[in-house]
Amino acid sequence: MTDRFVSNFTNRLDAKGRVSIPSSFRAVLAKDGYEGLYVHPALDLAAFDAGGHALRKTIDDILARFSPFSEEWESLSTALNGTSEVLRVDPEGRIMLSEALRAHTGITDIVTFVGHGHKFQIWEPARFQAHLDAAKAKLRDVKRALSVPPPASGSAG
Repeated sequence: MTDRFVSNFTNRLDAKGRVSIPSSFRAVLAKDGYEGLYVHPALDLAAFDAGGHALRKTIDDILARFSPFSEEWESLSTALNGTSEVLRVDPEGRIMLSEALRAHTGITDIVTFVGHGHKFQIWEPARFQAHLDAAKAKLRDVKRALSVPPPASGSAG
């Protein structure tokens, strides 16, 4: 058993609007021991972040970088804590997505779960595919930039 969220899975919502969390993700959540599923809209993506204690710790670590009286702390806390929800996970490993989360992501009847190590994201599948394609394009640019040898220094000519 791993303690990281990896891979991606696409599942359909049932007639009652519930969706099953992938079994490998449920195993990580069980090991984490968080009651329910902590979720918040991603800051700059049409997805939402989900997880347990590890995700909460990451948010707390980010907030700890700022004075609790600063504008940055206030903005981040509002965005990460003020818009969060704790979803109930039923005995079959299903969650019900709120209208706010569905509106933020554009999810209708199909959901893609995407592992990010300490957390996972939940996407509308077509939006995830577009995001994945853009991420791959950026990585190709980075790979090309890294493959260019550095300019020679100190060469006399």
